[in-house]
Amino acid sequence: MKKICRHGIAIAFGLLGLMGSPAWAQTPVNFWYHFDNPESTKLMDDLVSAFESKNPGIKVKAENVPWNNYYDKLFTSIVGGKAPDVAMVKLAQQPQLLEMGALEPIDKMVASWPGKDDLGNNLLEINKGPDGKQYYLPLQYVVVYLYYRADLFAKAGLEPPATCEAFLDAAKKLTLPASANNGVEQFGFGMRGGKGGYDNWGPFVLSQSDFTPGGMTSAKAISANTWYVDLFRKHKVSPPSAPNDGFNEIISTFKSGRTAMIFHHIGSSKTMVAAFGDKVSAVPAPSCNGGRWTSFGDESTALFKSSKNKEAAWKWMAFLSEGENNVKFNQATGQMTVTRSGAEKAAFEPRFIKATVDSLPFAKTLPAVPQSADFVNTVWPVNMQRALTGEITPEQMMTAFDKHYSTK
Repeated sequence: MKKICRHGIAIAFGLLGLMGSPAWAQTPVNFWYHFDNPESTKLMDDLVSAFESKNPGIKVKAENVPWNNYYDKLFTSIVGGKAPDVAMVKLAQQPQLLEMGALEPIDKMVASWPGKDDLGNNLLEINKGPDGKQYYLPLQYVVVYLYYRADLFAKAGLEPPATCEAFLDAAKKLTLPASANNGVEQFGFGMRGGKGGYDNWGPFVLSQSDFTPGGMTSAKAISANTWYVDLFRKHKVSPPSAPNDGFNEIISTFKSGRTAMIFHHIGSSKTMVAAFGDKVSAVPAPSCNGGRWTSFGDESTALFKSSKNKEAAWKWMAFLSEGENNVKFNQATGQMTVTRSGAEKAAFEPRFIKATVDSLPFAKTLPAVPQSADFVNTVWPVNMQRALTGEITPEQMMTAFDKHYSTK
């Protein structure tokens, strides 16, 4: 009898132990992300808690990896067979991740996901891989649009420009000598000739050209680039510092009142409103000869092939891209929610949200090929600066771009 009792007690304690340790039955999902502000990790903790409450069988381990070595760590983890289940990723890294065989296609998961119908127009298409498959689930985005000083436009009797021709006309009329502007020299357009400026140049040139062999050296493409270079060299509607100006410089000159138009995205809107209030507004990039192009900036989530818990990992990915969850995520990053339902709840002034959403249908990225990274970092700024200073012609500049993308 004593043996039976002892045996029964042992079983009872065993069952109590199982009941008291639900984590034993939980499926782990390792997630890597990067937030610049460490305080924002509190928002991620809240999202994890909300997800786990709805999915008690899944345990999310969210790790904030510093941006400076984010991709170094990610690529190293893939090579070493220790990749996370899910990670935040950019389109610029997609070619390398695919070359490494690291990504799991998610087409079937997206097809059966109710949240896909709430995604912003064109987001899934933009994020497709070169083979037409879906590897990324959109998480946040920005698109470049045109900031303009609404008060200066009103004073000059101008409407915000919808075409290249209207842009040039406005830039000329808003370029004033110091003697005509209370002692302050004013320029119509804050041109970004330094690093990162390709997305300011793109609306005027990439709207009329492409990266296929010969696409940069067609008569139309060269004419478009000449038109852009002439904004500085011929029409002088940009500050003399334009060939070297980067992000900080164009933002500074705009906020100081020395320029009337610049290109950037919604991430700058709060500082613009702080400086000008209702005197600053935004519209989509103008169309040029019927073509439209603007730069799409992205962040998505990707599921890795090495994951042993793909179904649970997908649930977490989907959760982050849905409704209120996505709005909350983007409170930490200062970018736009990927959902239609959340756009009106985003923490931005409506006019900047409208400029962003209205730009999305024609927003594009650079080609998903290895050459694009060097194009952005060195090839574009070096040749742009040389063209602006007259060292090379606009045609030679475009020939250099065509050669760069044609070289394997």
